[in-house]
Amino acid sequence: MNLSLVRHLWGVDLSQGLSRHVPRWRQVGYQALEASYRICGDREEFFRVLNGEGWAWIAQVLTDSFDDAGHWKGNRRRSVQIHLKSLREQIEEAGEHGPLFFNAQTGYDGWSWSEAEEFYGRCLEMQRELGVTLAHETHRGRYFATPWATVPLLERFPDLELTCDFSHWVCVCERLLPDWGDAISIAARHCRHLHARVGFEQGPQVSDPRVEAWRVHVETHERWWREIWASQLARGFSQSTLTPEFGPPTYQLTDPATGRPLADLEDVCDWMARRQKGSFTQNI
Repeated sequence: MNLSLVRHLWGVDLSQGLSRHVPRWRQVGYQALEASYRICGDREEFFRVLNGEGWAWIAQVLTDSFDDAGHWKGNRRRSVQIHLKSLREQIEEAGEHGPLFFNAQTGYDGWSWSEAEEFYGRCLEMQRELGVTLAHETHRGRYFATPWATVPLLERFPDLELTCDFSHWVCVCERLLPDWGDAISIAARHCRHLHARVGFEQGPQVSDPRVEAWRVHVETHERWWREIWASQLARGFSQSTLTPEFGPPTYQLTDPATGRPLADLEDVCDWMARRQKGSFTQNI
């Protein structure tokens, strides 16, 4: 099994185009890009870079997060039918461009069990109909925001796959999940894609994972990530994908007096990418 490093576009300055970032990303070792079709900047340039320079693409979809004009509005509590319509529209928009799979922020954290059961059952039907792969992200505000919501649904629908971003669970639960090891293991067995961001008890992103103050948090997340890799290897994966998904302010902590980020975002993403490539090589 190989590890493919993925560069997300969240927080990337695209004002002067995407191409200028490519040399650095190639040097780090990224092989794929992750972005929503609707918020990837200049679409023509995006697909020109993808197709012309041999990048793979993980397409991000976010159900009920855009208005009718395609502008970001944030997710709201609306019906299962509206979330399903939004999901299908985004898959069909992006599908012709041949993504590896879809990383999907889906559903709503306040849904009842019956609403979630209907939505995710129909998601599986949609996948089979359209011939696509969906990896549902463990994300705040979404149905998989917590381990206690996630586990019963995975038991109900064993074919569901996840994008595991455990930084959200750490933040929501306000602890490094010492009492939810079983949920981590279950999620690992359903993991298609990994977001390698490190969270802490009061937020989804530590200020700088390179400093000693966050060592326990980094090593705890890394233990979970190794469990994912071991599961993927046992399931016969030939390729594992990892995005070091550290984001810009307000995810990124800043100096309250100046508003300056406490670390260079691109350096942090690249450091994490290289570190996990080394960890993967040593452990898998």
